[in-house]
Amino acid sequence: MNDSSSHTQPLKTDDQHNGLQKLSTATLVFAALGVVFGDIGTSPLYAVKECFSPESAHSVLPDPANILGITSLVLWSLILLVCVQYLVFVLRANNKGEGGVLSMLALATQNEPAGKKRHTLVLLGIFGAALLFGDGMITPAISVLSAVEGLKEAPQIFGAQPVMPEGLDAAGIRLFKEVTLEGWHNQIQSVIVLITVLILIGLFSFQFLGTERVGKFFGPVTSLWFLVLAVLGITNIAASPEIFAAFNPMLGVKFLFDGGWHHFVMLGSVVLCVTGCEAMYSDMGHFGARPIRIGWFTIAFPALVLNYLGQGALLLRDPEAAVSPFFRLAPAWALLPLVLLATCATVIASQALITGVYSLTLSAIQMGYLPRTTIRHTSEHTRGQIYIPLANWTLMLACIGLVLAFRKSSNLAAAYGIAVTITMMVTSVLIGFVAVKIWRWRWPVALVFCIIMFSLEGMFLVANGPKFLDGGWFSIGIALTMFTVMTTWKTGRDLVREKLEASGLPHELLIESLNRRPPIKVPGTAIFMSSSRGRTPVALLHNLKHNKILHERVVFMTLLVEDQPYVLPSKRVEVEDLGEGFWRVTGRYGFMQKPQVPRLLRRCKQHGLDVAAEKSTFFLGREIIIPSAKPGMARWREHLFAFASKIAQQPATYFQIPIGSVIELGQQVEI
Repeated sequence: MNDSSSHTQPLKTDDQHNGLQKLSTATLVFAALGVVFGDIGTSPLYAVKECFSPESAHSVLPDPANILGITSLVLWSLILLVCVQYLVFVLRANNKGEGGVLSMLALATQNEPAGKKRHTLVLLGIFGAALLFGDGMITPAISVLSAVEGLKEAPQIFGAQPVMPEGLDAAGIRLFKEVTLEGWHNQIQSVIVLITVLILIGLFSFQFLGTERVGKFFGPVTSLWFLVLAVLGITNIAASPEIFAAFNPMLGVKFLFDGGWHHFVMLGSVVLCVTGCEAMYSDMGHFGARPIRIGWFTIAFPALVLNYLGQGALLLRDPEAAVSPFFRLAPAWALLPLVLLATCATVIASQALITGVYSLTLSAIQMGYLPRTTIRHTSEHTRGQIYIPLANWTLMLACIGLVLAFRKSSNLAAAYGIAVTITMMVTSVLIGFVAVKIWRWRWPVALVFCIIMFSLEGMFLVANGPKFLDGGWFSIGIALTMFTVMTTWKTGRDLVREKLEASGLPHELLIESLNRRPPIKVPGTAIFMSSSRGRTPVALLHNLKHNKILHERVVFMTLLVEDQPYVLPSKRVEVEDLGEGFWRVTGRYGFMQKPQVPRLLRRCKQHGLDVAAEKSTFFLGREIIIPSAKPGMARWREHLFAFASKIAQQPATYFQIPIGSVIELGQQVEI
């Protein structure tokens, strides 16, 4: 029995979700706006600001050459990385309609025999998934904080900035700036941090309601957001149409080469404009690739381009606007409504990342990379609507901690780019294997494509290098922590499974042995859950040894997870009559589906086995992990695995087995 779980969504065909075909493309495009493009759609709040703001650790002066060069880099990053790489190619890598790094990993390793290459690809994919956990922590913090910081542009809220007295000498001027001005700015920032924390607490506190209820206003609000982005951009472009020169890619190249290392490092800020690429791919299963492409090319992409051009045009006219170029696009009377709309948009972007972390967590659990945890279904109509309390509160604490520690969006931006860039590089490697295995590309063609994409992303990664000590260490630290936990759990479960299989008997040998020396039989049905198909569970052997009895009907049940997100209902269950009252039941699930034992047993009736969960007795083995010096894992990893085993949700609860029908038999397993 696989002790893992999955993100349970309505079953999909190869191209789309059951039910998606009932919705019009326009409806799906509208719905996708509020989920798929939330992250990348709020990037204008901080991407350009990080390039020019004096508060940013790595910025350049907003002179015309720099403005045109950086705007060009932003535009061509969107074109090459988002439009070409993700929208044209990556979205083709659908696994039964599902997207995301784990789905791509399953495609890349499809039919790949066990060996170093498969092992390396798996580790690479798991590290990419681990990076997304860090992304899920940073995105809500930086998005909401950058939106609320728009209040700085409204002096009527905080009062006018203190005016420096006349006649001060140099020492007095320095003292005024250090004490009075800095104190005033810190006071404002403290209020902004408090508001941000309260918004985050509210956001995470309502997650138990489910995305279906929380997200009803997503589409309309995000549509309004993109409309405002476009309008703000157009009004400023009209005043400085010379910004259209930024479409010349040579201006971006010239900027990089003329400024040396300092200008090259600016790519670390430019990459912020493409955050959210992975969200498009991860959410493909919810809407389908076609609506996402239509939504991007007709709404999201034009609005983003217009807004980035508008910010560049504003800076050409007013270089001092670099402290907050996005909010200064708007007239003074529209500032507060814009801050409110930006806050709503960033909450929506955060919601999309939170839902993505739920999905990622469940997929990792189902594939055996994380221990079981509580999963609550929040919709009677859509099985994909779920809530994971542990993931939710962990994310909330991490987001609040980030806001309190970094305080400013400029500080958080340093922690953001590295994780995003490495995740994209992992995707580029995996897409090469998918292109060869699934799309039947020739190796040289796939290699050239990967080298081009990998080189572009590699430049962004190198440019982000100086940000490591400024905050980039956080995302890498989270990724390494999650990678360690995931690989430790997977290795530990494999070691335990090997130990249990070594002590088990094949079903046929057990039945033959019991025929020679039949035990006392009692009425009823006993169901023994087993992680290994064909091997007798240790729980049955213990029951025979200690109780000397056997139920008149015995069912060996094994739940297997396939390398695909969904398994059709017609292929869900396999039933074998072993004779002498013994049956073997095999349930097959995709890594985006959650096994439910009572429902699986009801399907067995179609195959000749009529058994009800509430009238059966379930025997479950419970392993007590004993770390040892034997070959397996490092001692500290064995202790980590033992601790994770203790806090993992019990199989009976997870698989929805009736509580009063379960008997657990413990066994010490030394690894």
